[in-house]
This record gives sequence, C-alpha cells and structure tokens, in this order.
Amino acid sequence: MRKSYGRLDVLRGLDLDVRPGEICGLLGRNGAGKTTLVSIVSGLCAADGGCVRIDGLDAFRDMRRIRSRIGVAPQDLGIYPTLSVRANLECFGGLNGVRGSALRLRIAEVAEELSLRDLLSRRAGTLSGGQKRRLHTALALLHDAKLLFLDEPTVGADVVSRSQLLAAVRRLAAAGCAVVYATHHLAEVEDMGASVAILEGGVIRERGDLASVVARHGRSTAELEFAGEAPVLAGWDRDGACIRRAAPDPARAAAAAIAALDGDATRLRNVRIVPASLESAYLAVTGHAPEPNGSDMERVDAVA
Repeated sequence: MRKSYGRLDVLRGLDLDVRPGEICGLLGRNGAGKTTLVSIVSGLCAADGGCVRIDGLDAFRDMRRIRSRIGVAPQDLGIYPTLSVRANLECFGGLNGVRGSALRLRIAEVAEELSLRDLLSRRAGTLSGGQKRRLHTALALLHDAKLLFLDEPTVGADVVSRSQLLAAVRRLAAAGCAVVYATHHLAEVEDMGASVAILEGGVIRERGDLASVVARHGRSTAELEFAGEAPVLAGWDRDGACIRRAAPDPARAAAAAIAALDGDATRLRNVRIVPASLESAYLAVTGHAPEPNGSDMERVDAVA
C-alpha cells in the first residue's frame, strides 16, 4: 500500500496481514504512518496504490459491504458530550445498521464488557477521561466487527480503565476478532502477548510473534545504580544516578564496569540485569526509543 501527502511519502509499499483471533501491535514513531494506515483500511481516506482485502472482499471496491465488518476507534475521541452514554451507543449502533432488539442486546453486552452499565444514563460530557475512552471504544464494538482498529486506545485512560480495555481486547480476539492495536505503550503489547509489526519509514521493518521479535533483536541490559550522580564510563549511557549498557553478556559487562570504577565503587548501590524486552528490540530495529503519544496525521498537518 502507498500513500503520499504532497511530497511527503507516508506509506511506501506497506504489507501487513492480520489473522482472525490475532492481536497485532502496530508500533512506530509519530509520522510513521499508523493513523494513515487505519484511515485507509477503514475507508476514511484513499490510498495512492495497493490493495486491501478484508474477509475476502476488496476494501476499495466493496467498502459498502465491508463497513459492517470493521470497527474503528481512532485516537481522538468521537463521542457526543451532550448525549447520554446510552444515546451515544444507540446513535452509533443505528449508523452501523444495528437496530431494535438486536441493538438493545448489543448495548447491554458492550456496556457489560467495558464496565459502562452503571453509566448508561450519564451525560457523556460528565464522564472521567477513562470512562470517555471506554465509551469511545464501545462505539466501535456495537456491530460485532470481524476486524477492529484501535488507535492509541488507552490515551488518557486511568489504570482501571486501561486494564478493562486490555481485557476486552483479549476477549474479542479470543472470540475470533482480528485486532490492529496501534500504540506507543509497548508494555501493553507485551501484556496481551500480541504479535508485533514495527512501522518505520512507511514500510513494515519487522513482523512476527512477540517472542521471536524479541529473540531476534532484543538485548539484555546491565544497569548500575549509584548514590548521587552516576560516573561517566566509556560505552555506558548515563541517566542521573544510573548507567546502562546493552550487551550480549550483560553480567560480564557489569563486572568489567565495576572493576573500572576506582573510587566511585564505594558509591555503587545496586546492580541489575534487565532481560531483553520489546523496547530493546524496537530500539534495535528503528534506532530510536518509542515516542510520546501522537498521530502521523498531526505531523502531516504541521508539514502542510
């Protein structure tokens, strides 16, 4: 798939396959193309080239039929603040062709799934940030989609709401839904045991299950903590009271560092070996750490 905004190439031949029952953690920096990908597949904007197939249908030719099979919860909240939670659910359910007793049943199911049952009569604008995020996600679930796109679904969510959202995603996948989960929170991808797709420079740089991606690219890290400011040591990254280094044998690296400390050894308070993680694998693939939340569409607007 390809997509450009003027002279800015956002997607440059992207290829991604997500199976029923799979949670795919879509990772990438601001501007990598995550939001653009979600927008194209959900029919919100057109691609410049390529194809999308959903449940055997061509998304560009059969979007009218496909709309009932996909659910989208973009990063920016899309709720009506002056309506009640129930009215929001009724409105969006009706827009997706769910009506009558079927809609009432789905509202009850989704409200139970995302802990909204006791909030149905509340005006949406009075909800907390986490409650609004759960409602926003619930709107994408009403028509029992086969493919679900969640773009930064836990932004602004409190700890309880985040836990409830992640649990709901796991249950949806277990029921056979394919989930594309675009996020900067790598720990959430690890917690769900999701597969990984690292999007960088408009293409998928790495794709695979979590364990294999970490095994291929992750590096264990040695970390030394000191009383007061950490000393400067060649080859080690310094961060306040700590120095860190990724190494094939972090225990040996830590021992060598301790031997080179001289007088600073008396200030050494702790030595930790941090196992290889998705964050270390992401850093190895992209050359940079995950960034704060944001969307590539915001970056495109800024460039324009």
